[in-house]
Amino acid sequence: MKKIALKFIVLFILPVSVFAQNPAVVKQQATVVANALFKSDYKTIVDHTYPKAVAMGGGKEKMLQMMTTGINQMKAQGFVFEKVTIGAAGKFYKAGNEIHCIIPESLVMKTPQGRFATTSSLLCVSGDGGKNWSFLDLNRGTINSVKTIFPNFNSNLVIPTPQVPKKL
Repeated sequence: MKKIALKFIVLFILPVSVFAQNPAVVKQQATVVANALFKSDYKTIVDHTYPKAVAMGGGKEKMLQMMTTGINQMKAQGFVFEKVTIGAAGKFYKAGNEIHCIIPESLVMKTPQGRFATTSSLLCVSGDGGKNWSFLDLNRGTINSVKTIFPNFNSNLVIPTPQVPKKL
C-alpha cells in the first residue's frame, strides 16, 4: 500500500508542484523592470531581458546603447512615460526546459499630441523553476519572432494581440 501511495505522489503530485509557480514573484520582478524605465536605469531592463533576444540584438552593450539613444530621442521630442502598471501573471506553461507565462503591462505616455494609454504583454521566462524571470515585450515585431527565439514555445500559450494606443 505504501508503494502505491509513493507512486501516486511521484506520478501525480510532483508534476503539479513543478507548475505551482508563484505569480507574485513574476509580478514583483516585472515591476522592478517597469520601475527601471522611470529611473532611466536601462541596464536593469537589459539585464532582465530574455538573454537570447539580447544576443540577437547584438549583446548587452549594444542593446543598452540603442535603448538609451532611442529613449533619449523620444524624451527630446516631448515623449514622457507617466505610468506603468504590471498586471497579474497568467497560466504557467512548460516550454522545453523553461517555464513561460504572459503578464499584461499598461502604459500611459504623454506626447506632443496628448496623453495615450496602451496595454501590451510581456512574455515571462524562467529557466530555473520560477526563481528568476526574464522578459520580452510582445510587440508586433517580437510576436513574429517568437518561434525563432523560443524553438520549444508551447503553442497552448496564447499571445494577446497588441493594442493600438488610445488617446486619453
